Amino acid sequence: MRIGPWQLDNQLILAPMAGVTDLPFRLMCKELGAGLVVSEMVTSDKSLWNSKKTRLRLDHSGEPGPIAVQIAGTEPDQMAEAAIYNVAKGAQIIDINMGCPAKKVCKKAAGSALLRDEAKVAKILAAVVDAVEVPVTLKIRTGWSPEEKNALEIARIAELEGIQALAVHGRTKACGYQGVAEHKTVTEIKQRANIPIIANGDINSAADAINVLRSTNADAVMIGRGAQGWPWIFQEIQASLTHDSNYQSPSLIEQQKVIIKHLHRLYEFYGEFMGIRIARKHLGWYLDRKLGTDNYKNKINRAESVSQQLKLVDSFFNNNKQTREKPGHVSSFSPETESSARRASV
Repeated sequence: MRIGPWQLDNQLILAPMAGVTDLPFRLMCKELGAGLVVSEMVTSDKSLWNSKKTRLRLDHSGEPGPIAVQIAGTEPDQMAEAAIYNVAKGAQIIDINMGCPAKKVCKKAAGSALLRDEAKVAKILAAVVDAVEVPVTLKIRTGWSPEEKNALEIARIAELEGIQALAVHGRTKACGYQGVAEHKTVTEIKQRANIPIIANGDINSAADAINVLRSTNADAVMIGRGAQGWPWIFQEIQASLTHDSNYQSPSLIEQQKVIIKHLHRLYEFYGEFMGIRIARKHLGWYLDRKLGTDNYKNKINRAESVSQQLKLVDSFFNNNKQTREKPGHVSSFSPETESSARRASV
């Protein structure tokens, strides 16, 4: 898949997620096979650009290109200025957020709330595209509500205004993250579009990814929550796409090494105090996918030092060599998953 001048390594993209896709997480997912990773959304409100949170979101130290940064806001001029600012900070692709359903975003008429105002959508897209030389992409939902789906029209506007790739989450703003994502809308958009179309929503396994690619003819899939606690999902999907019979799901020892590396990056990036606290949610996601972890999660959430947290993680893996994935968990690679994915790709 290509976005402007950038030829991606594969069809697998890490979705932008506030509070999740920070630099340490992006680096890890890139190393584990993501073809493109997208930053947490950066506000277009310049009064917040010097806040610690935004400064961290603008940090791309050591990040391999292409560096994709998502911006959010409501006013065309502000969004254009935010795009220029982020390109100056290293962004090589600018992504526009019109997909976030969060109340704190939508109450400011940003995110997916913008889908109700097609004229404003066009003005924002035109302003950002005209402001920067790098490719501009867009992420949307299928509409405001199940009764007000207008993704087809938004896609038409996006292509007309120079957007170079479009990601579509298969839910409306009103749906939030409830129910099951539908990808029929992606199929309809792909049939009409002349730009790359990316399918997003409920892609939690290799079988999911290949089913969606096959049914929609999308150019790529975007993985969000499916990567939380299981960043190896990118390797698994790629192994199925390439029919790599030699691929094996990561052993507990391999998982332990990756998790420890992730933790050290969090401590270095945020400092010990914040790093420990941000690590808790990631460790919760990692351990949620294992059997018999409640006791360890409670201890980890009480740990107040780097050494305590690292010792608890090492203790879990060293004392639980036979730990299994929870029943019904589909993100870990297995012969059944591979077989299902391959059937879907035929």
